[in-house]
Amino acid sequence: MKMPKFPIQRTMEEWQKKLTPGQFNVMRLSGTERAGTSQYNNFWKDGIYNCAGCDNPIYKSDTKFKSHCGWPSFYDAMPGSIVTKTDSSFGMTRTEMMCSKCGSHLGHIFEGEGYNVPTNARHCVNGIALNFKDSKDIPEIN
Repeated sequence: MKMPKFPIQRTMEEWQKKLTPGQFNVMRLSGTERAGTSQYNNFWKDGIYNCAGCDNPIYKSDTKFKSHCGWPSFYDAMPGSIVTKTDSSFGMTRTEMMCSKCGSHLGHIFEGEGYNVPTNARHCVNGIALNFKDSKDIPEIN
């Protein structure tokens, strides 16, 4: 499957200057942050989680749930905020998700795990790939 050309284009050197080393590894090299290390694992404020690479709104806080998997989990992304592709690395077949604006790797989507969520899906997200914006700082929400 051919990936779309993303609206935000940067060279790898530009990404290295913009992102922290950890963010660059996850978001541009499709790495994975270590389980349990995200600042968003036990974070439950109302607001929006944006892509750390381009500030594209990805998740509303009301779609976040406790999965106890070691990474922030959401059951659905905001419409048009992500694109997906099949990831067959490491001997597994998974659904990789990326930001629809800049193409940054966010994590993977797993379905049918039995969580009591409306979509029966778990978006397992590398928290390092997100920035949180509190609802009180978003005029459209207030």
